[in-house]
Amino acid sequence: MSSKPDVLAVAKLHPFYQTALASLYTVHDRTHVTDPDAFADLAPRIVGVAGTGEASVPSSLLSQLPNAKVVSVFGVGYDGVDVPAAIAHGIPVTHTPDVLTDDVADLAMGLVLSVGRAIPQADQFVRAGRWPAGPIALARKVSGARMGIVGLGRIGKAIAQRAKAFGMSIAYTARSEKPDSGFIFYPTAAALAAEVDFLVAITPGGAGTLHLINAEVLQALGPRGFLINVARASVVDETALIAALQNGTIAGAGLDVFANEPQVPEALWSLPNVVLTPHMASATTETRQAMADLAFANMQAGINGQPLRSPVPECIGMGAGSQGH
Repeated sequence: MSSKPDVLAVAKLHPFYQTALASLYTVHDRTHVTDPDAFADLAPRIVGVAGTGEASVPSSLLSQLPNAKVVSVFGVGYDGVDVPAAIAHGIPVTHTPDVLTDDVADLAMGLVLSVGRAIPQADQFVRAGRWPAGPIALARKVSGARMGIVGLGRIGKAIAQRAKAFGMSIAYTARSEKPDSGFIFYPTAAALAAEVDFLVAITPGGAGTLHLINAEVLQALGPRGFLINVARASVVDETALIAALQNGTIAGAGLDVFANEPQVPEALWSLPNVVLTPHMASATTETRQAMADLAFANMQAGINGQPLRSPVPECIGMGAGSQGH
């Protein structure tokens, strides 16, 4: 038996994170799912839980881990972690904010440009040899357009900064108004959508934002409006979005997230007015390494009883000396 402390991976981990963990710990890859009998013996030895933004860490699992000291999520979102249950068990939850802000904001702006100026479609137009037959259809000007941001957190503000460089006017909706932002606040997503050309979703997932962008919001966005989603797929009613794109209710969409990843409905990828990316907003070598470094540092700190580098908001104040069931 290894003398290294035992850590449970509850999802397929990024290789950078996996390698870092394996240097100090014995990593058990989803043993609770693949071999429940073996997990019954293993569970008391688990001192840390490693996950991703999509990982499921329910109360039922946490209750089996009497000696776990931390849940370290590789990612900003942690929708699948039962945080109240983790707190009740004295297990703080950490994530990796800040380090991926620039990449996600960059991709959001890239999708705005891609759908507005039809860049992927233009690439296909040239590749298919269609240019000699005549020019491509006119696209939508982006500079000076109106952007609406759904969620004005760290990443939302970074998107706004980029949009300002394009001379765009910026408005937003969020759980509460942020008077110091300098941007126009709308109390609902529908009210915001009615006033913008590009509606960018970058709000956290979870029950509170489920299908926040629905048929009513898309109707308000209108036939010249574009939706960009770099948040969680759950924030958008995908069925309503497909209908809106097919019917011309909105002009188009740029999507990095989908309801049933990696399966993307043919109804989406067969449409000419949609730009699709494979959940890659933070997928650069530099950012994934930074995420792995931070997730690993959180794991070490939690296991060693040291101050956590980046606890989720609900767990700020937990950490060194606060564990215990």
